[in-house]
Amino acid sequence: MTLPNLQDYHRPATAEETIALMQQHGDGAMLVAGGTFVHGLEVRGLLEGVTALIDIGRLGLASIRREPGGILLGATTTLADLAAADFVRGEPAFGAVRDALTYPPPQIRNVGTVGGCVAAAAPLYDLPAALLALDGRVQALGAKGARELPLDGFFRGLFESALAPGELITAIAIPAPPARTTSAFLKLETNANDLAILSVAVRLTLDARGAIGTARVVLGGGVGEAYVRAAAAEAALAGRKADAQAFAAAAEAVAGDFEPVADHRGSAAYRRHIAGVYLRRALTTARERLG
Repeated sequence: MTLPNLQDYHRPATAEETIALMQQHGDGAMLVAGGTFVHGLEVRGLLEGVTALIDIGRLGLASIRREPGGILLGATTTLADLAAADFVRGEPAFGAVRDALTYPPPQIRNVGTVGGCVAAAAPLYDLPAALLALDGRVQALGAKGARELPLDGFFRGLFESALAPGELITAIAIPAPPARTTSAFLKLETNANDLAILSVAVRLTLDARGAIGTARVVLGGGVGEAYVRAAAAEAALAGRKADAQAFAAAAEAVAGDFEPVADHRGSAAYRRHIAGVYLRRALTTARERLG
């Protein structure tokens, strides 16, 4: 791998040092943690402007904390460590996270990071769709201080996010899910190392009568330049009993929620059809997790 204009490599020990280096190098700076995305960008000729790599692996951001308000995932927490967390392995509300983490091969899970997946702002990635369905929020730090941004609206375009210049992600916060919450994630791929042709993440919260109080439907993969919140599909679920009829209505409605990509891996019509099929399957899986 060759970065033609790379001049510096830094491993800062503090967030303050990291921010200073980003200010020093400006648009030429690129943060890396696991570094799994670097090669993919390099082979596509997208790193010609990078003059400095800033490795944030020494900042102490690898942590998983359960707090009264929810879960806090440090930015450099590896995918493997997240997959091993008790709440991911055992709680229906975090089923989408568990599902999403089954797709990357072990080599990626062992070094890829939670913050890196989100910072990449690539809708082909699996985990951010699940975090978005769970109403996750980005905690960021820059020269002007710390702030929190909802993931809904964070992804502005392909490789573009709401982070300001000189900001880095320090953590992802997931609010504590209400009782009777469940979620699931499903991805269409061609092989174990493939990026999503199309992916679906769902979250349901049922009331005491078994009706859907809150629904989230997120589409990723070949859906354009950013993840899509499927508003029509969510509306088709709200207030209805979590049954096959409601799921079929959502599957029909989701076709109007996005403009699929057409490429060598699938036509737009194929992706639109698969979105309905996979949405229905993901909703069924989520419901079954509540028994």
